[in-house]
Amino acid sequence: QVQLVESAGGSVQAGGSLSLSCAASRYTVSTRCMGWFRQAPGKEREGVAEILSDGRTRYADSVLGRFTISQDNAKNTLYLQMNSLKPEDTAMYYCAASDHLLCWLLVPRYYNYWGQGTQVTVSS
Repeated sequence: QVQLVESAGGSVQAGGSLSLSCAASRYTVSTRCMGWFRQAPGKEREGVAEILSDGRTRYADSVLGRFTISQDNAKNTLYLQMNSLKPEDTAMYYCAASDHLLCWLLVPRYYNYWGQGTQVTVSS
């Protein structure tokens, strides 16, 4: 069982930056993917970025070039650096982990461990 706890989000004006972190209780040899997802009011949860066990990263087109995912295995911590934020980035952000073979698809159904979520608000 992997437990995930996100850092506090925050509010920022458009064009600003925020950094999120996620502390994992442990990584296991079966953990294939670690990712960030987000859900805006009235919308489905969507994948933002993920990092695979071999170090490869994958990003949603909407954040490519603006967001960076990274991890510190020694600290069991996942990070998301968000730059050039836009109002449409406003959402609840979730850290997630998966041991599913298809987690690389960056869709919620293939992730099986979730944090409680943290709010990110970007004002225009």
